[in-house]
Amino acid sequence: DVQLQASGGGLVQAGGSLRLSCAVSGITFDDYAMSWIRQAPGKEREVVSCTSKSDGTTYYADSVKGRFTISSDSKTENAVFLQMNSLKPEDTAVYYCAAKNLYSGSYYDPDLYNYWGQGTLVTVSS
Repeated sequence: DVQLQASGGGLVQAGGSLRLSCAVSGITFDDYAMSWIRQAPGKEREVVSCTSKSDGTTYYADSVKGRFTISSDSKTENAVFLQMNSLKPEDTAVYYCAAKNLYSGSYYDPDLYNYWGQGTLVTVSS
């Protein structure tokens, strides 16, 4: 049984920081890329950051480069994190952790992800 459990969202002022965590069970990082995907009100889902142990991919959307850092617990393979610094009001969204099978297309298409956590709300006030 695959489970992804995201946490760490909250309300923060612009310029502040948050660290999102995703507890992962039922899959291995050898077979799945792990991503953080966000959806802001009225907008489409966006892959914010992705990491793949298998091919060494680390991806950041242009909008978060230099501010966000994705990491994983490579020893236990049961957690993925997103450190978010210098937060902006436009980062306000529900953030989901998600897993995608390595053999099913692009990391950058949210529709191709196989498993999703429940989402955690990040609100950045100006």
